[in-house]
Amino acid sequence: MTTVDRNMKFKNIKGIIFDLDGVLTNTSEYHYKAWKMLADELGIHFDRNINEKLRGIPRKESLEIMLAGKVVSEKEIKRLMDIKNNYYNDFLTQMNPDDILPGVLELLCETRKAGIKIGIGSSSKNAKTVIDKLGLESFVDSISDGFSVDNHKPAPDLFLHCAANLAVSPENTIVVEDAESGVEAALNGGFWVVGLGPAERVGKAHIVFPSFENVKLRDFIGN
Repeated sequence: MTTVDRNMKFKNIKGIIFDLDGVLTNTSEYHYKAWKMLADELGIHFDRNINEKLRGIPRKESLEIMLAGKVVSEKEIKRLMDIKNNYYNDFLTQMNPDDILPGVLELLCETRKAGIKIGIGSSSKNAKTVIDKLGLESFVDSISDGFSVDNHKPAPDLFLHCAANLAVSPENTIVVEDAESGVEAALNGGFWVVGLGPAERVGKAHIVFPSFENVKLRDFIGN
């Protein structure tokens, strides 16, 4: 599947799979703070530029990037991942429906009304917790998360897993992503892709929006 005219509209869509962080809600600041706390404890330099490299990347790979070549045992890796996740979960306790990004709730309502199935495809192992905190359970038909597959983005496995659970085919499904690795994963799986964010990050998607604010379903789905 190749990149096409940004003015196009997708047709015969049966499902939409949304990434979570940066698409439905912005937990990236929580992730940054949790990684920063861990890095400070370890005496490792960590800033927002490094954090940007972790966007859409599973926890273990993110830790390896943060460690910057420092060799640690598998046991220590698990311990450090658990520490970071505990910090992150502490931040998640603050989440509520007010943390849903602008335009998302309206778009989910439109999607549900149109009879289009809704899935979540997120590398996060906290995806179900976040969906519950946001109060979006009633909109979601299936969640595929960091526990669902072995091969993570940019492999397409996560989105293919979610599509299978939704009983929809990739050619009839849109993936919404805000990370370069996620866009690549969706394209690798033969999905249509809506990118959210700057073109330099998600410009390979078929359609790009800066955010879902003021975006309607009809803006990217035709009759």
